[in-house]
Amino acid sequence: MTIVGHILGFPRIGLHRELKYALEYYWDGKIKEDKLLEIGRTLRIRHWKQQKDSGIDWTTVGDFAWYDHVLTTSLMLNNIPDRHRIGQENINLNTLFRISRGYSLNKKLIPPSEMKKWFNTNYHYIVPEFVPTQEFKLNWTQLFDEIDEALSLKYTVKPILLGPISYLWLGKVKGKKFDRLSLLPNLLSVYQEILDILLSKNIDWIQIDEPILVLELPLQWLNAYLSAYEQLHGKVKLLLTTYFDSIYHQLDIITQLKIDGLHVDLVSNPDNIPLLHARLPKHWILSAGVVNGRNVWKTNLHDWFKKLYPLVDERRLWIGSSCSLLHSPIDLNTEIKLDKHIKEWFAFALQKCYEIKMLCAALNAKNTSGATYEDTLSEYYVSNNLRSYSSTIHNIQVKKRLEHINEIAYSRSSPYTKRVTLQHKKLNLPLFPTTTIGSFPQTEEIRKLRSRFKNNQINKEDYHLGIKSYIKKVIMEQEKLDLDILVHGEPERNDMVEYFGENLNGFIFTQNGWVQSYGSRCVKPPVIIGDISRSKPITIEWISYAQSLTNKPIKGILTGPVTIMSWSFPREDIQRKTIALQLALSIRDEVIDLEKSGIGIIQIDEPALREGLPLKCSDQKQYLEWAINVFRITVSSVKDDTQIHTHMCYSEFSDIIYAILALDADVISIEAARSDEKILESIRHVIKDLNEIGPGIYDIHSPNEPTQNDLISRINQLLKYIPKQRLWINPDCGLKTRSWPEIKHSLNNMVSAAKLLRKQFYSS
Repeated sequence: MTIVGHILGFPRIGLHRELKYALEYYWDGKIKEDKLLEIGRTLRIRHWKQQKDSGIDWTTVGDFAWYDHVLTTSLMLNNIPDRHRIGQENINLNTLFRISRGYSLNKKLIPPSEMKKWFNTNYHYIVPEFVPTQEFKLNWTQLFDEIDEALSLKYTVKPILLGPISYLWLGKVKGKKFDRLSLLPNLLSVYQEILDILLSKNIDWIQIDEPILVLELPLQWLNAYLSAYEQLHGKVKLLLTTYFDSIYHQLDIITQLKIDGLHVDLVSNPDNIPLLHARLPKHWILSAGVVNGRNVWKTNLHDWFKKLYPLVDERRLWIGSSCSLLHSPIDLNTEIKLDKHIKEWFAFALQKCYEIKMLCAALNAKNTSGATYEDTLSEYYVSNNLRSYSSTIHNIQVKKRLEHINEIAYSRSSPYTKRVTLQHKKLNLPLFPTTTIGSFPQTEEIRKLRSRFKNNQINKEDYHLGIKSYIKKVIMEQEKLDLDILVHGEPERNDMVEYFGENLNGFIFTQNGWVQSYGSRCVKPPVIIGDISRSKPITIEWISYAQSLTNKPIKGILTGPVTIMSWSFPREDIQRKTIALQLALSIRDEVIDLEKSGIGIIQIDEPALREGLPLKCSDQKQYLEWAINVFRITVSSVKDDTQIHTHMCYSEFSDIIYAILALDADVISIEAARSDEKILESIRHVIKDLNEIGPGIYDIHSPNEPTQNDLISRINQLLKYIPKQRLWINPDCGLKTRSWPEIKHSLNNMVSAAKLLRKQFYSS
């Protein structure tokens, strides 16, 4: 039986982020739709060819999306919220962008759909909205058009489709509550229609993604799988695909499903291959996800060869990526500046395709020249085996400091009830204090300044003058707006994680290691290759300079340890907890220096705290215990009158609300503008126990500019849940992606709304 190789998806942004720039040009009116479509087509054709040339047997089609693959599915199912429909207009790209970005109609702001983290990754999806009268029907034909495109180029096509149960689970009920599973019969009729069309195109296999099977699901959702796949079976062969965690707890249900194959993320749990083989029906394909789609390290192919070798003569086997390669950079060959011996440790998306080919070749040669292939696989990983002896990796001082970590206090010296009195006396802030999250617009001028300095085109003195000039502008504009707490604007930071990584030991950086976060937003995660430490202050010069320009308090902004770890490509040779503790000690040193320099408000951004949460509830307690301790170690040194803030975004806060309380931050700001009152309703029972809180009152990711009345209405909503003495007024996230005219108008309205309500409460 020939073993074939496939991937669950390929990065869609393009090697040089062509999709990002095309989208932004289109939104700005600089290119027409036909040009945008042409760029998308060019990228797809290039990516299919790259997969084929690297030895992948199946060409994966349906992984391309103009914003997000879940939103693409919503359009295909005609699931368009009424507020995003304009008359009898046919669904088109502008419909898709209205849903994802919001728009303005007759001077009224129409909010976008909610955006949420894709499981425990840094990718975001647009949340489907459901109402009791929902009627699904086949509409947006993007998937079929792209299949035709690939078939015309003579590729062996394996389409991807997000499964119906996962689609319902990932959505949200809008308005009156009802059981989402009541929509399943209608939804399945559309899925059957989709499968009929695929059958007519002579499609042999379809990859149907059901990632929620890795979760601990309620019984009624598990039972829904049985009836759903009974209906869908028989038209096209179905490869049920799971990823991001193990599915062993669901095998009783999965083995009853009418499917033809199962893809399993073995990277998450490699030890139960014999159990899988024993439990799965013999006629099923077992697709082994052994190449990590979420990291950049080479795969130990020889190790996987030994694990999978016993199955070769026993069952039909496919070799694949653990998840979509969407989460991986595209091509290591473009990294011409990386140290050669470090570069040998890595594999990006294209190299991962080659890894799949190599493993397939070795397993297919099992009964012929398998020994030769084994030698090749062993040789491939030699450089990674030698890593454990590298001085680049190990720092004895970091290890010694970790050995004594229990000597550090895990909590502030006084409770919040005492701290708050001292902080309010020191800061003397008004009711509804106004602030921002941290970053201000990253102008072309600032990006060029950083680039020229990085490329040695200007000296350090000129660079510092340029950064300080921008900080001065940011302070001046904030004072004009009359914000209460100011920030320095972060012009020196290209990215909130990359910047800290650049200034800490233990990280390396790529030139083109971009991955998509959402829409046109891409990030270039640093790679953690060794023990982490801080050699010198990172932010003191800039934040202290900002404070010297104003009599108002400056809030120092630092990225938290869990977020730095989660938004980097982490080491795989030590536990994540150990990485986070190393980071906590480094950021703790920065906190101490900020306080010594006179900064009385310090914000530790932890937007990834929820993201790092294990997917299974049974695994979450241990993670939360050490994640909370990591945060508390970071800030436990400060005085009682130093106010500690934290910021979180796109989280299911109800899942971690008790962990948030345990952080004991003085003020938390949350990214909640897209969630209506859902987040506050879900945590209503503990709001009395929260310290101070600033739910974002407008969505900075949307081009919509809120009016003063919009913001007053939003603040009044918040006051239903939050006592006025504990409510802060702020946008829901940093402002780096917006323009100066946009933010000045929005912030002016925000400050005006706060002042108006302040006046009303003071006079009542």
